[in-house]
Amino acid sequence: MPWLFGFLISGHSRAMTSKMFAPFTNRNYRLQWSSDLLTSCATEMEIIILGWFILTETNSVALLTLYASLQYAGTLIAPGFGLAGDRVGHSNILLYMRVIYSVLAAALLALAFAGLLDPVSALLIAGLGGLIRPSDLGIRNVLTSQIVPRESLMTAISLSRTTTDLARIAGALTGATVVGLLGLQWGYLFIVIFYGTSAILMRDVKVAAAVTSTLNVAFTPVRDFIDAIRALRATPSHLASVVLAFLVNLTAYPFTLGLLPYLTREVYGADQTSLGYLVAATGIGAMAGSLVLSYLGQLIPPARTMLIFSVVWHVLIVVLGQTTSVWVGFFVLMLIGAASMLCLLPLAVLLLQGVKPELLGRIIGIRMQAVYGLPIGLLVSGPLIGNFGFSIVAATYGTIGGLCTLLILWRWYGHMWPISAGSNRA
Repeated sequence: MPWLFGFLISGHSRAMTSKMFAPFTNRNYRLQWSSDLLTSCATEMEIIILGWFILTETNSVALLTLYASLQYAGTLIAPGFGLAGDRVGHSNILLYMRVIYSVLAAALLALAFAGLLDPVSALLIAGLGGLIRPSDLGIRNVLTSQIVPRESLMTAISLSRTTTDLARIAGALTGATVVGLLGLQWGYLFIVIFYGTSAILMRDVKVAAAVTSTLNVAFTPVRDFIDAIRALRATPSHLASVVLAFLVNLTAYPFTLGLLPYLTREVYGADQTSLGYLVAATGIGAMAGSLVLSYLGQLIPPARTMLIFSVVWHVLIVVLGQTTSVWVGFFVLMLIGAASMLCLLPLAVLLLQGVKPELLGRIIGIRMQAVYGLPIGLLVSGPLIGNFGFSIVAATYGTIGGLCTLLILWRWYGHMWPISAGSNRA
């Protein structure tokens, strides 16, 4: 394939590679990216450590899905965080959130060292963290859109997402390894350090005065929220994106954000180390998808891409449900990770385009309501798996999700599929 080799060494390819890493020339972006990475690493370690702790202490898939669902307990108040970000600055909101993460992790660490940690206290602390965690990713994206130029947004958002992907690899493997070798207490010490450092980095992020000029406008929360709802309804592609976001949270994400400990132990008969590998597999695939999007940048039609890969993602959920080997599952989870990013990153960019800057936080906050699909999907899946088995539930979720994606395409076809549509201009 000499034409491909020629492209890779061409000046055009080098120029695209240079644009791919252009956001890192911005000091604020570098600080935010580093802070996001540490936060994501700590979060991934927490999910594995506490998820495994609850499963081994209780032997209950229902409590495991409850724990995973509590990570998203604050989805209902996510628009409030978006509104607060519009008023006091999104960098400030992220700073406050990461300080709270540090305090909660320190409290759990103290319980662990005192020998007082039990499933109830773990669920309680997880629930408190879950009140703010659902808003984190959305506010990250809004802050990124305020830091980088519009033409670099797809690249910057994709590179920002690699913080989560890298964390899923490094955080998962580190969490499983440290706990296996040194115990839960020392694993949580790393978590506290990561959260604390991320807060220090976020403190130094500065947003341009032009972006913060709206912060002195009169605070009218009800009217502000209604304005955001009207703006969302007035843009069919934005409304379709929120519906699709709810769908993938309901039918696809439960299998990688909550049910992996069950799949590892009950289906594959494997241990906590294997769980770390499987979580890392999802991160490897997701990072590959993020890097592809950061490289291609403006060549990607956001709406069409997210619809295609939503279907692919749901097909892979069906396939995952039929696997019985850790290593086959590892390969399928890598593909799932890539498909999820090729669906969700274009979705995020689409939502950040064509919105008044003063409404961005609220629009993203409303989009975060779609995360409620995840706890619903998790809580429903627990009893269903107990009655019908993992493979049947995975096949059902994947089939329903794929068909509903096609319904979204049919309903908003003119706004989402043609290349000439505004939603397909990256």
